[in-house]
Amino acid sequence: MKTGLIQQHNTDSRVDNRGRLSEKIHKLAEKGAELVVLQELHDSLYFCKTEDVDKFDLAVAIPGEATDFYASIAKACNIVLVTSLFERRAAGLYHNTAVVFERDGNIAGIYRKMHIPDDPAYYEKFYFAPGDIGFQPINTSVGRLGVLVCWDQWYPEAARLMTLRGAEMLIYPTAIGFDPADSPEEQRRQREAWITVQRGHAVANGIPVVACNRVGEEEKVPFWGSSFVAGPQGEVLAQASECEEAELLVDIDMQRSEQVRRWWPFLRDRRIDAYDGLCSRYLL
Repeated sequence: MKTGLIQQHNTDSRVDNRGRLSEKIHKLAEKGAELVVLQELHDSLYFCKTEDVDKFDLAVAIPGEATDFYASIAKACNIVLVTSLFERRAAGLYHNTAVVFERDGNIAGIYRKMHIPDDPAYYEKFYFAPGDIGFQPINTSVGRLGVLVCWDQWYPEAARLMTLRGAEMLIYPTAIGFDPADSPEEQRRQREAWITVQRGHAVANGIPVVACNRVGEEEKVPFWGSSFVAGPQGEVLAQASECEEAELLVDIDMQRSEQVRRWWPFLRDRRIDAYDGLCSRYLL
């Protein structure tokens, strides 16, 4: 399956961000993309660096004007499109929500981010309620997609539950970067940890992983780009620059997972009779 990823540097103009995304999506579709994945919260700057009630004005209804815009692109390009929107569910209730569009422009499904960080420059708990629809893959014409969002990518439980529910691919729209105060060595360790843990999800579950990150500096915080696709043995099939915009087009062999799981039958050998402790916060 030809899969496109768009790694973009955003501005404070929703019109500009959407316009550039539209052009790039059309370009990837013209090259044969069947699935296109966008980065986390791609319509705006990453606004969670501070706690500001006025930023709630950025939120959109689902369905609504934003979904109409991306639905029209998916239909015009005849692709499955994975987007990431700031959802206004009700007054005072907001989510970080991935919306997946089918080739005909209909919404195939949504995923509300489950793990919500609260760290310097990533004050997401102020803005987003945790997801309440669980880890449910989304059925599309290109396969059963396990769509998760950013902070979810550090949790093997999320990847496993998506896999156990039949996900054929894990997809992570992302917005992550460096603390400028950290040393170059620490920055490198963090970026490599981010790549390594997701490659580990690919290996442990025997399915491809698609991670699409933003890039460029926003309000003195540099995002580290490095969007990539890994195969079911963790092999890196393609990877974007740390500092430049990119449109990746990767041909993913969706049949390879079957053979890899025959060689490495991790799902067969799981000791499901011995994992009760995973539902505890801590065991000591």
